Order: sequence, then C-alpha cells, then structure tokens
Amino acid sequence: MALPTQLASIAAWQDEQHVKDNRDQYREKYRIFRETLDGIWDITQPPASFYLWAKTPICDIEFFKQLFTQQHITVLPGSFLSREVDGINPGKNHVRMALVAPVAECQEAANRLKAFILSIK
Repeated sequence: MALPTQLASIAAWQDEQHVKDNRDQYREKYRIFRETLDGIWDITQPPASFYLWAKTPICDIEFFKQLFTQQHITVLPGSFLSREVDGINPGKNHVRMALVAPVAECQEAANRLKAFILSIK
C-alpha cells in the first residue's frame, strides 16, 4: 500500500468513537420504531443490521405503493429481494426498511407508518 493510504488507514482504525456514536444512533432508531409501533405492527429488532424486516398486513407490493402514495415513505417489497422456489417466495408479504436517515427523520417515519398501518387495518 502507498504510504498515504497506510497513514489514512491507521487514523481510521484508531478512531473508535464514531463507531460507538453510530451504534448509539441505531439503537435509538430501533427504540423509536419499537415504541411507536408497539401493539400496532409486529417488528423485531435484528441482532446486527440497519434494516427492519416486517410482515405486511397486505400484499408487500401494494403496501409499498400505498405507503409511498399516502405517506411518502419508501420501503422495499420483500418479494423483490428473493426469488420464487417451488411456488414460494420467502420475501412475499414482507418489507425491508433501512433506518439510515437521521434520528428525527426516523421518528417522523415511524409516526407516518403508524398512521398508515392504522388506516389499512
């Protein structure tokens, strides 16, 4: 490796604070979603990820379309992430949500999701 790359690598590996800060932010985002959607939508926090994977109360593609149209939130239909084998698509009727926005935006998204889910039940 070139010396400037080595020096940059050393600096990056010695800075653990940004990693701790990032983990804390994700913990907060998951907490927001769990608390906001508690009793309304069954979501499970994964052991390590920045995605939420949730079962949809309606077809995942229809859920995606309606959520975007009504609440301006983009999720990824689970059926887009897997393929059908023996007539079964394991992602069907699920969505993947990336909690990559800032904490305040995640709170807003959780509130909008709550309103949306309550409107389709």
